[in-house]
Amino acid sequence: MEYDVTVIGAGIVGLSVAYNLLQEKPELKIAILEKEKDIAAHQTGHNSGVIHSGIYYEPGSAKAINCKNGYDLLLEFCKKENIHHEICGKIIVATNSDEEEKLQNIFDRGIENGLKGLKILDKEELLDKEPNVSGTKGILVPQAGIVDYKKVAQRLFEISRDAGANYLFNHKVTAVQKHENAYTIKTIDKEISTRFLINCAGLYSDKIAKMDGVGLDFKIIPFRGEYYLLKDEKAGLVKNLIYPVPDPSFPFLGVHFTRRINGKVDAGPNAVLAFKREGYTKRDINVKEFIESISYSGFIKIALKYWKVGMYEMYRSFSKKAFVASLQKLIPVITEEDLEVGESGVRAQLCGKDGSLVDDFLIKHTKNAVHIINAPSPAATSSLNIGKDISAVVLKAYE
Repeated sequence: MEYDVTVIGAGIVGLSVAYNLLQEKPELKIAILEKEKDIAAHQTGHNSGVIHSGIYYEPGSAKAINCKNGYDLLLEFCKKENIHHEICGKIIVATNSDEEEKLQNIFDRGIENGLKGLKILDKEELLDKEPNVSGTKGILVPQAGIVDYKKVAQRLFEISRDAGANYLFNHKVTAVQKHENAYTIKTIDKEISTRFLINCAGLYSDKIAKMDGVGLDFKIIPFRGEYYLLKDEKAGLVKNLIYPVPDPSFPFLGVHFTRRINGKVDAGPNAVLAFKREGYTKRDINVKEFIESISYSGFIKIALKYWKVGMYEMYRSFSKKAFVASLQKLIPVITEEDLEVGESGVRAQLCGKDGSLVDDFLIKHTKNAVHIINAPSPAATSSLNIGKDISAVVLKAYE
């Protein structure tokens, strides 16, 4: 089985790569290897559905650039393919003077990132936008929106499949052999020869990169984000999207309220260490992967530095009362009875040996390969631009 390009991973980024390549060069022979039986089985399929504006990200960073460009491409794609989406806007809420100072920094960053229509809201204006919210000041971010990323992924799959991409499901990659100008990729029952390798393996992208001999001082540590769901009769407490002021020392946005495109409202998430890379519940355990995580020097340093935060996150995972207390910071009228258990997602958090949490996208280029090693949120919003950029790299080699 010989191909021009082989993509590992059929999440939204891998799908975007295949889509963009075939839009530009339809004659390419492309394979997409996916270890699951269908597309979007992991991070894409457990996404919160938010179309991110790019307000949080360091100006000039890969996240900021890809989110801004990807936002426009995503909306264009959704309109063209009649995928239901909504630009509903969101508010970021400060609840005290310390958060108000951080709020101003976020506002300034948003302006630097090119966002238009941002507005500082006073207490009365906050209540006008979200009548049940409690806060002293806020930011209105009109660009934020919602969409079902599974539907975006499904359409990318259909278009690329119909254009000739060969999707090979239930094909877990077991080895990568590098040659002078090509690769041999081994799965459980096949060998595939390819000129280019594109690694979009999500939670296992660091392992695929190491198969290719890419030197990394990082390891992916899986963090599970657990959500509650507002009961249908209480969904009206939230109009759109309500976010707290994030802690700048962590790459997580804190518990928030997210109205989904189907009208349901998510409340969460927390951030707890998952016991396996694809551990969506407390019962999902892979002993080998768990030991790999907790014995990693970078994780040990993070755990020692932030042990109080980590212990509280674990406590909140087991205590609905504690989880509700966090939600009440934004909406005080929320009670335990208003919530039911929702879905969970797993974030592939790249951690350095020095104990750093890698917040920006990390993409490594080698002679005939591109490895997307770190692509957390806003990767879904950015996916069409990431795919476009990677496509350009591959096509340049064909000139």
